[in-house]
Amino acid sequence: MSLLIQLRWLAVGGQLLTIQITRNMMDIAPPLAPLLGAIALLVVINLLSLFLLYRGRAVTNIELTAALLFDVAALCWQLHHSGGLANPFASLFLLQVVIGTILLTPRSAWMIVAATLIAIAALRVDPTPLDLPPDYAANPMALYLMGSLVCFVLIAVLLVAFVSRISRNLRDRDAALAGVRQRAAEEDHIVRMGLLASGAAHELGTPMSTMSVILGDLARHPAIADDGELGADIADMQAELQRCKQIVGGILMSAGEVRGENPSITTVRRFVADMVTDWSDRTQGVIELRDDFGEDLAIVSDPALRQVIGNIIDNALEVSPSGLTIHSQRAGDDLLIDVLDDGPGFSAEMLAAFGRPYSSTKGKAGGGLGLFLVVNVIRKLGGKAEVTNRGTRGARVRVSVPLAALAYQREALA
Repeated sequence: MSLLIQLRWLAVGGQLLTIQITRNMMDIAPPLAPLLGAIALLVVINLLSLFLLYRGRAVTNIELTAALLFDVAALCWQLHHSGGLANPFASLFLLQVVIGTILLTPRSAWMIVAATLIAIAALRVDPTPLDLPPDYAANPMALYLMGSLVCFVLIAVLLVAFVSRISRNLRDRDAALAGVRQRAAEEDHIVRMGLLASGAAHELGTPMSTMSVILGDLARHPAIADDGELGADIADMQAELQRCKQIVGGILMSAGEVRGENPSITTVRRFVADMVTDWSDRTQGVIELRDDFGEDLAIVSDPALRQVIGNIIDNALEVSPSGLTIHSQRAGDDLLIDVLDDGPGFSAEMLAAFGRPYSSTKGKAGGGLGLFLVVNVIRKLGGKAEVTNRGTRGARVRVSVPLAALAYQREALA
């Protein structure tokens, strides 16, 4: 519709210019009232088309067909009052047929063809001849050939310009649809993985509860209670089992199975600092925190976000075991978390395939799902994840999340 509007404005300007040239430079006096009336109708159609374009929903095939039919009728009316088929600009009907063929459904395109044939037939019925001055009246064919040349150039230029743009729009639409289909396939993959993880978490719940009971009984057994070394081992096993329960609980929470538990309220600084502390306890390397967030903000602690950022940290520690840096900052209304490592960086192939499933540098079957989940979880929150290399060594993974997706309340905390 936007292209039709532009084409119609060109038609209005071109027709006004043509009337001016024929009257002042060629001494031809076309009937002004019907011609200017048709131009006014085109302006009204354009204003209505602008309303359709900016009302916030897609333009339908019926609306596009009606707009082109109005254009055919307006051109027929103008040609009828300026010589009929003897006017070389009758070839402009071809432009509307080509545009209709590209933009409309086959049935509607044939409707445009039928409308142009009816218009051409109507132009044979008592058209208004032009009152030509003696120079042109003596050789009307010369005037017709000159007009045909101008019409050919006009049609050729408009077809190349507008058909090329229409084709580009169609290619962009196809690319967007392909992206939507790819995203739908990825989200379906995530749903299946989530169902698998949730099912596994439920299945693990029963044996872990049994192990917890057994370990509790063993810890109270006199033979073990009197043996300090065995008691310490039992305590370690209980701590690790409790950690397994927390991991399973996090999986269920991420899958939406919190079961009545209130969400955890924290702040941005505490959320990031707790992650750094948690992962620092699991590694021998040094995890440095750079906090440039500014005024703190209360948020709901999202276990899915914590999990995907932890996945990034785990991957970074594999290539940079000596340590890494986590940089937290605020950019407008977004929370930015950068994970900076000192590893070898990403290859060009990995940078291009970042976030695709089963794209991994580890060479393991089924690898690459971690970063795939990172990209999709962050996208669900309205943010994005990006990877870049840091000069000659090291990489940066940036997670950007809108604060509105996490905020518990608008006011900042002291």
